[in-house]
Formats: sequence, structure tokens, C-alpha cells
Amino acid sequence: MELINKMLDGDKRACARLISIVENDEKESEKLIKTIYKHTGKAHIIGITGPPGAGKSTLTDKYVKLLRKSDYKVGVIAVDPTSPYTGGAILGDRIRMNDLALDPGVFIRSMGTRGYLGGLAKATRNAVKILDASGCDYIIIETVGVGQSEVDIVKAADTVVLVMVPGLGDDIQSIKAGIMEIGDLFVVNKSDIFGAQRTATEINMMLDMSQDMDRRPPVVMVTANQNKNIEQMEQEIQKHYQYLVDNGLLEERRKKNIKRELLELVEEELKKLVIRETENNGELDSMTESLFNKETDPFTLRDVLLSRIK
Repeated sequence: MELINKMLDGDKRACARLISIVENDEKESEKLIKTIYKHTGKAHIIGITGPPGAGKSTLTDKYVKLLRKSDYKVGVIAVDPTSPYTGGAILGDRIRMNDLALDPGVFIRSMGTRGYLGGLAKATRNAVKILDASGCDYIIIETVGVGQSEVDIVKAADTVVLVMVPGLGDDIQSIKAGIMEIGDLFVVNKSDIFGAQRTATEINMMLDMSQDMDRRPPVVMVTANQNKNIEQMEQEIQKHYQYLVDNGLLEERRKKNIKRELLELVEEELKKLVIRETENNGELDSMTESLFNKETDPFTLRDVLLSRIK
């Protein structure tokens, strides 16, 4: 409890230790979240995502420095690929933001994906809750480089910034379908190099073709390593947040994400329950054999398993 009280007072070391708990100890993690949950829901959560090589870490670094000029307290969760040797995060993002780690108003944590698909680490949402409860005004989740199917950031963030960059081959292909739909703001980074304007034009064309948009996401051109246009990006992020608040959409978005999280937790426990009930006695293997031999079908056996829970 002492550790939790220190975290609630904004102690960075306590935050770090509690995030380690949610990463490594499932039972203790549950107790922790039950205790702090009432203190969450105040921070503006921003997801920064996009394909590998888009300059997300450099952009995050410059954006956090801009927020700190206004004395905002900022938490950064950088989701990195997992080391195949240690299981920990490969700390590329931390290296790029190394000078920020010395700022008492900034907390940075790298989290390995540990094989979890979707662009986020499994413990990311609980880490966000800890930073939220600790008093962060902004929490930035920088995802591992995403593909079209890895759009889980939308389940955790109020505002999703989709970072693109010229020179990644077929730009349209890299931003179409699911990943295109999650962006609340599109940022073309490295806008000083050839092809940047074409990339911005293509994004705008894709947005023009999109249907059922209550709000058209803006497209901002920045050059993060030269600190150019970061202020414009910040203004658009604030406009989006204000749009959500003014139209009652922030509450709606957060409720939708809470419902998703609740259903995922229930689904996870149901799966564990079924495995526990059937695997030890070989019943699950027997069912698998029956399905393989086409003696029954998956839906019939699903109903058999569910009937036991009811």
C-alpha cells in the first residue's frame, strides 16, 4: 500500500515498480488495479502509431518537450519489439528519448510486446492506468511499427496520431483498410524529403473517398528531427480532444473501450476455465480428435462446453 500511495503522489520510482508488477505478476496486477481504478480517467491518452521507420520516437520526443514547456506532466509508454534472448523490450525508443528521462515531469517506460499481436503489449492498458492515477496530464503510447491488422491502439487512446513518411514504397497500400480508419490525425513526417507532398496528397485523396465521416481528420506535414511544425500537430491534437468533449464523444469512446476491455477479460477467464476443466483429463484432445475425424462439428462442442459453465 505504501508503494501505491507514493505512486498516487507522483513518485516516478514507485510508478516503475508498479508497472513491473502489471507486466510480470498477474494476481498482484489484479489487486493493484482494483485499488487504483477509482483514481483513473483524468489524463488525455494519445496513441502515436504508424509503419516502422516513420520516425515515431523522434516525433514523440519533440512533442513531449513541447508539452513540458507548458509544465504538463507527461507519461510515455514506448512499446518495443521483444528481445528473443531476454524477453524484455529492445530499448531503441528509450535511447532516442534519453535526455527526457532526466526530466522530473516525464516518465518513460519501454514495454516489450512479448509476442502479443496488435501493436501493443498486453500490460499496456494497466500501465496507462498507473500513469493516469499518478497524475499525468498526458499519456503517450508509442506503438511498435504496425501493419494493416495491428490497430489495437484505438482501444486504448482518446486521440490516435497516424504517422506516415515518404519513401515506404506504395504509400496507399501501407495506409489503406483498417489502419486508415483509426487515424484522428495524419502526420507526414520527414516532410523535407522528396515525395512528402505526394504522400500528403494521397492521404487526402483516401480521406476524400472515405464515407460516413463526422469529422475529417487533418493532415499535417512535420519534420521531427528539425522540430518543424510540431506546434501545428499539437494544435490539431487539442482540436480533436475539444471536438470529442463538445460532442459528448469522449465519454462515448471511453465507454466503448471499457466495454471492450471487460469483454476481453471475461473471454480470457472463460478460455482458462475451459482449458482447466478439459485439458488435464484429455477431454480437449478427445474433442479435437472428434473434430479432426469429422465425427462432430465445432459449434456442437462449443455448446457442450458452455452448458457446463451455465
